[in-house]
Amino acid sequence: MPALHSIAIDKLIRLIGTPGAPLVIDVRSDEERIADPRFIPGSIFRSATSVAQWAAALPSRNAVVVCEQGRATSQGAAAILRHTGISAEALDDGFNGWRKEALPLVSEAALPTRNADGRTTWVTRARPKVDRIACPWLIRRFVDPEAMFLYVPPADVLAVAEQVGGAAFDLEGDGVFWSHREDRCTFDLMVEEFGLGGIEPLVHLATIVRGADTGHPEIVPEAAGLLAASLGLSRMYSDDLEQLEVGMGLYDAFYRWCRDARGETHNWASHRPAARKVDEVRA
Repeated sequence: MPALHSIAIDKLIRLIGTPGAPLVIDVRSDEERIADPRFIPGSIFRSATSVAQWAAALPSRNAVVVCEQGRATSQGAAAILRHTGISAEALDDGFNGWRKEALPLVSEAALPTRNADGRTTWVTRARPKVDRIACPWLIRRFVDPEAMFLYVPPADVLAVAEQVGGAAFDLEGDGVFWSHREDRCTFDLMVEEFGLGGIEPLVHLATIVRGADTGHPEIVPEAAGLLAASLGLSRMYSDDLEQLEVGMGLYDAFYRWCRDARGETHNWASHRPAARKVDEVRA
């Protein structure tokens, strides 16, 4: 049973990737992060010694604080956050407990260099359809919730990425790492490279995205639906970032279907009131 003001590892893993997930705040020391430069999916990094200074700027009012062992460092930081009005818990057993359970960890080395605010920046072609919405969803939900995405003309992607110190993605060309590989799309590559291949619903979602993005909707039935919804959104929104915000909800729904509802069917009978006997009606 978790300690007071703590959240169990098995509960947090169910929340990560969902729109209502708490903000995961990694307060491990620099030495601890150097010793293992991986992090729990969706984490941001803050110092445990200056909580009062950064608490007000958090993008969420619901947080889980992670230190190495899940003891005083994270409990103290969570207590200060609660004092500022944020609902905060410490992760029971901390980063070390998560690692012992062999749960997914994202490698910092896979990410572009973070800016002064600790955010990663990603640059891609304007007017997104499938991959260029799916990949930002994956990054925001599982890698960097504060990530910044820049949509620019195709000819300018590489120059802008260099200018801002970001990573170009979903672009053909020499030197572009985050792109299609043979029959796989960029989303496939990101799931693998970020170390998220152990999350089975994400692997299935990657199959749907691949079918929709590579012109092979026959791979799985849901790919045609994702393609139709994606093309519809691209025609509804002329602002790429506005389309991204709406598209986040689309991928949230597909992810939850992959995780929780693949065996469920819908029919009228399942929603009809149970038949009542004549005697019961008369009574």
